[in-house]
Amino acid sequence: MLHCNISYSDLCEKNMTVAVITHSHCHLHDNGSPHHPECAERLDAINNRMIMSGVDWISRHYDSHCAEREHLLRVHDAEYVERVYATAPTEGHTMLDGDTGMNPHSLDAALHAAGAVVMAVDLVMAGSHKHTFCAIRPPGHHAGRNRAAGFCIFNNVAVGAAHAIEVYGIERVAIIDFDVHHGDGTEEIFSGNDKVMFFSSFQHPFYPFSGADTDVPNIRNLPLPAGTGGAAWREAVEASWLPALREFKPELVMISAGFDSHLEDDMGGFNLVERDYIWITKELCQIAKEFAAGRVVSCLEGGYELSPLGRAVTAHIKELAEFH
Repeated sequence: MLHCNISYSDLCEKNMTVAVITHSHCHLHDNGSPHHPECAERLDAINNRMIMSGVDWISRHYDSHCAEREHLLRVHDAEYVERVYATAPTEGHTMLDGDTGMNPHSLDAALHAAGAVVMAVDLVMAGSHKHTFCAIRPPGHHAGRNRAAGFCIFNNVAVGAAHAIEVYGIERVAIIDFDVHHGDGTEEIFSGNDKVMFFSSFQHPFYPFSGADTDVPNIRNLPLPAGTGGAAWREAVEASWLPALREFKPELVMISAGFDSHLEDDMGGFNLVERDYIWITKELCQIAKEFAAGRVVSCLEGGYELSPLGRAVTAHIKELAEFH
């Protein structure tokens, strides 16, 4: 519990604040349907809950920069990047795939989403913050080298990981994805890359119907059945992920934070609740403290039921802020 006699400057000096990175353009992206689950209200729900709970006070907010083409080209094919730029409409809507639309603001939103993760990496590598959260949309973990998918245009976490490797010489990046859907785009991008270890827990069988049969040394998937609750999920994580993470000794911990695994989110069939997200956040912060100088970069993926999304993200950010 933080006491009221601790000043904001004291928090900054003690590195107890979490950086929350977003941009107004992320609100303007529209997939083309008034009932599309990946909507701007998701960010409003997070922001409102942070304010109501007081977590906003232990966060420092940043406006993200745009990702540059060089950032994108580290993980996406040039032809795909050019296609996204060419497809971006000046009016109306276009579709990149059956689920992922673009309006005139979508390209800027996608560039700022990817740029937020680049900025988060810069902040933790500079020591300005140990822990960061990117409140961004569109999400990214389904976007592959040459395709959009599942509401995702650019693979935000992959862009950030590649930036850490290229610019800072990081040799071991761990990416942990606890979305209810398999992070198939991230797996595709980093499969066989010995500088990245990717961990994904997901409902199986379920969209995108991949990952259950992956047999690659740097990929640790946890396909779990519908109805999986916190106890079973934690047991699987403790048995599979935590020993592998400690063996890998990551120099940077990155999180694809998908909250559609929540009990109240009908996008999937997992039954996790806030205490489960607090638990995994604490475990990953501890891994980062042991091996990565505390460096954690978390970025929003799924989560579509607004009330549990706001509560779960706020619990996640609060743990990021208070862990030390």
